[in-house]
Amino acid sequence: MEITKDKVTELFCIIDEFYKVFDAENAGKLLLSEDGVKRRRRKASLSDSEIMTILLYFHFGSFRNFKHYYLFFIRGTLKSYFPNAVSYNRFVELESRVFFPLMFFLNLRAFGRCNDRGEIIAFVLTGANVSDKDPAVFDVLAKRLYGKLFADKGYISQKLFDSLFEEGIQLVTGLRVNMKNKLMPSYDKMMLRKRYIIETINDLLEKSAQIVHSRHRSVSNFIINIISALGAYCFFDNKPKALTGYVIEDTKQLSLF
Repeated sequence: MEITKDKVTELFCIIDEFYKVFDAENAGKLLLSEDGVKRRRRKASLSDSEIMTILLYFHFGSFRNFKHYYLFFIRGTLKSYFPNAVSYNRFVELESRVFFPLMFFLNLRAFGRCNDRGEIIAFVLTGANVSDKDPAVFDVLAKRLYGKLFADKGYISQKLFDSLFEEGIQLVTGLRVNMKNKLMPSYDKMMLRKRYIIETINDLLEKSAQIVHSRHRSVSNFIINIISALGAYCFFDNKPKALTGYVIEDTKQLSLF
């Protein structure tokens, strides 16, 4: 993704509008501190909307080191956009303030599901030993879904097919080598071959948005990196599409509100 100042403005405006609603909804709902006393959260010189914008903008592909990005791009090139930018060490401390707003911004519960336009419409974060056929996982992946769901051969399961069919979802998969051939509509065959866009999305998330990172200093930093990468991807201009020039349905990617 090409970094432009117009994209910074676009990101900030969308995030700031969201945060006004989020802040109004949560006004007065102060969390208890360790000693059981409610404490008011003081405003920092850098607003929460600005912090979220900085975190998301890093994942647009031109930087590989967040400290360098913050010191030389945010406090240098974009100094006029973020005149109250704090020191790098202070910014790292402030990151945790926007953990929950970022979660609500993407409507994440924190595998993946995308539509024909390459937009991520569901995402689940689990341990490495959890199958995406796990009922709890699939309840999230298939939520508010109807019509046809195209998946790989690993999802072949009569029990799963029946449970989804009762919910109005037809699970379409390829056949294993040891399975008998069966008739399949040409449209289904075509869409199964278009599943490569999922791998393309994974590649963009890994190489451009830098969702894979092994040097996290804390669990919260790990989660914030993932959420920021997903948020940045939502604003990518050139997402991979299954059918160029043809829209199947107006499904939405991860909700902003």
